[in-house]
Amino acid sequence: MTDMFSLKGRVALVTGSAQGLGNTIARGMKEAGATVVLNDVNPKVLEAAMAEMGAPGYVFDISNEAQVISAVERIEREVGGIDILVNNAGIHRRNMLIDMPVEDWRKVIDVNLSGAFIVGRAVARGMIARRYGKIINISSINGAMVRPNIGNYCAAKGGVITLTKSMATEWGEYNINVNAIGPGYCLTELTKPLAEDPTFDAWVKSEVPLRRWGKPEDMAGIAVMLASPASDYISGQTIYVDGGWQACL
Repeated sequence: MTDMFSLKGRVALVTGSAQGLGNTIARGMKEAGATVVLNDVNPKVLEAAMAEMGAPGYVFDISNEAQVISAVERIEREVGGIDILVNNAGIHRRNMLIDMPVEDWRKVIDVNLSGAFIVGRAVARGMIARRYGKIINISSINGAMVRPNIGNYCAAKGGVITLTKSMATEWGEYNINVNAIGPGYCLTELTKPLAEDPTFDAWVKSEVPLRRWGKPEDMAGIAVMLASPASDYISGQTIYVDGGWQACL
């Protein structure tokens, strides 16, 4: 049964993987046998992650189509055909909708939603030709449940859920599985300001049945499963890893 979760012989590109959640997912895939390709927009941060993990890495902005196409071509030429893609890279620009600058709205949509489309399409072209692929989009509990101050992020992550369904519908005939992971409140660089707020920290722990924040490691296992043969008949789904939050009122 353990072979069902093996990624041996597969090439996995994880965007935004120099640190945080993406780095933990990349490590999990490497441990499962994949050849992992790292990505970040910050060269120094990426170089440090590459040295620590002993993995190749490529600097590109996921919202820049020309950079993405060039990087995907290089990866497939220098490392091998991309079998697994994790669209993880994302950003926050917090503000109430009434006060939010339009540029902050657009930037979050461009990176969190359009970036998943741009990278997903670029990688899918090779997957279609090879008739195999696993694409995992990172959404959020905030794609289904919202709170004030992050309307742009909620809209983007909600879009990721329906984008996942569209990708699964259009690319399924080519033996490409597309699913999403919806983390609950997870301790990452993006959520650090919230976790350091005593009131918000107490609220999260009171609402989550498991009474704790999620950890990046909690997301790595489900990512490996969705990238492995164990998920060969799962597609178009969003799996929430939220400590039971949505199970209760």
